Parts: sequence; C-alpha cells; structure tokens
Amino acid sequence: MSRVLVLHDLVAGEVRADEADVLVQRDVVLAALRELGHEAEALACGLDLASAERELRRRRPELVFNLVESMARTGRLIHFAPCLLDALAIPYVGAPADAIYVTSNKHLAKRLLIAAGLPTPPSWLLPDLERAGASASGRVIVKSLWEHGSVGLDASSVIDVRDAHELAAAMRARLDRLGGEAIAESYVDGREFNLALLGGPNGPTVLPPAEIEFVAWDESAPRIVDWRAKWDESSHEYQDTPRRFDFDAVDAPLVARLVAIARAAWDCFGLRGWARVDFRVDRERGPFVLEVNTNPCLSPDAGFAAALQRAGIPFAQAIARILDDLPPR
Repeated sequence: MSRVLVLHDLVAGEVRADEADVLVQRDVVLAALRELGHEAEALACGLDLASAERELRRRRPELVFNLVESMARTGRLIHFAPCLLDALAIPYVGAPADAIYVTSNKHLAKRLLIAAGLPTPPSWLLPDLERAGASASGRVIVKSLWEHGSVGLDASSVIDVRDAHELAAAMRARLDRLGGEAIAESYVDGREFNLALLGGPNGPTVLPPAEIEFVAWDESAPRIVDWRAKWDESSHEYQDTPRRFDFDAVDAPLVARLVAIARAAWDCFGLRGWARVDFRVDRERGPFVLEVNTNPCLSPDAGFAAALQRAGIPFAQAIARILDDLPPR
C-alpha cells in the first residue's frame, strides 16, 4: 500500500457552492483510499507555492491524487498544482499538467479538437470580433473562457446577434461575471449528453452515456445546464434537469458515435485517470463536443458517480483504477 496525498483547493471564507464542493470530493476520495488500505491524508494548495513545496517535501508522498480545480478562486491557474508536482518529480494521478491547461482554455481545446477532426461548434474570442471584416450572427452562447462549473452561465447567456460588433459588446458586458475573459460559441439547439471515462490498463472505459433531460421547461427558455442547474438545489433548473441512461434502439447509432468521439478526445488530449466529455446533439442528430473535462467532479451526487453506479463499479474500485493509471516511469 502507498502513502497517498490528496491535493485540493484552499477553501476559505465565504465561497460559492461550486468552490466548496472540492471539500466533499476530498472527503470521499480520502475514505476510498483508506478503504483500499492506503495511508491517506490531505493538503490544501493555494497561491503560496513555496509553502506547498515545503509541505510536499516534508510529507514525501509516494503518490498525489490531484483534486485542485482553481487557485485564488480562478480556474485559469488550475495547472499550477500539477506543474509544481512535475517540477518536484512527484507522481500524481489524473490528467497531466499540459492537458489540464489546454482543456481549461476553451479556445485552445477547440483548436485541438478541430485539428483532430472532432466536431465542435464554431466560436469567437473578442480579438476575432475586433478584426476588420469580422462576421458573426445568429444564436450564440457566451461563456467564461477559463472557468468551469458553469460559472457565470444563465439563461441570458444565450443571445441572438446580428453582427460581430453586437456580439463583442455582449461579451464585454459579461466579462466580470465570467472571470475576466469570454468565449462565444454557436448555440446548438438540441439534446445534451455527458460521457464519463475511467482509465485502465487497456485504455479508458467509457461509462454508460447520460442524457440531461429538460423537464417542464418553458418553451422560450434555452435548454442549457447553467450554474443554477448544477449548484442551486432549490431551483427549477436543478430539479428539472434529471439525467437518464436508458435509450431507445433508434438512438443506438448516435450513442455509439458519442462513445467513439469521447475515446478520440481522451487520446487527443493525452488524458489519464478520469474525464468527462460534454456534448450537444442538434436536430439532425449531429454531435458536437462542448467541453473536455479533466479530473471532473467526484462528489457522490455528480454525474461521474452516477455513471459509475450505472456501470456497477463501486467508487473505491474506480479510485483503485485511477491510481493504477500512471504514465511509465
């Protein structure tokens, strides 16, 4: 058995529900590690990397379970923790630092998806819209470039624009709530799917695909999984977006295609441990990758745990597989 250190965000003071959730993940991972017989403890990691380095050297873990999702309450620094571990030559489970960086930046992730021939909706950054001759029109969704967990996302994020100037103005107006940088993406009106992947000795296992259903949704409201749908348990958005795992035979070709794309995304970004790929499927049954999530939420009420349960894989067994999914040394 190993000495495993669970590294996670430093959470202090008043925080949002999505920020506090990492403490739930920390506790369930610690419990699973101890159930597996490992010597497990936790360490919060903030911007004081010198202190984190000293503590890592003092504790001398054989392996780190990386749960860091942000630093100083910003997702754009998520890669600092695995970069520190790489610099100290401490092995860790989960996605490598470079994969975490490029998938956290939605623009870079899209460029790599497109280069790999994987479908993703067209998108714009502010500099794209400010160039001479820029064009943009139609229905779009404005997101944070870096933040995860649907931070800053609500029904008003889906807008109809006539030109690049109008879209740029709408993006600038939302920067404060989106962590300072935004990306706009063509809105795919259709169904939403999440595919979780679990690493293993023979490559990743794609867990049972889940569809997010929009139940009793107002016809005028955009079907999106916004911040309230993920984190506000009292909201209509949360209560009326159940996930389902059962599909009719007519969906079999679509599900098979989603599985194939999810595997290709895993390979494209060189992922390890566990991941989730989020899709939208348009009215013509065409799938589009929205995001590739490295080290997605492991809380008991989150989608990854639900997919494990559907697959009949105990949580501790999944953690054991994640521990085994290390690069060659």
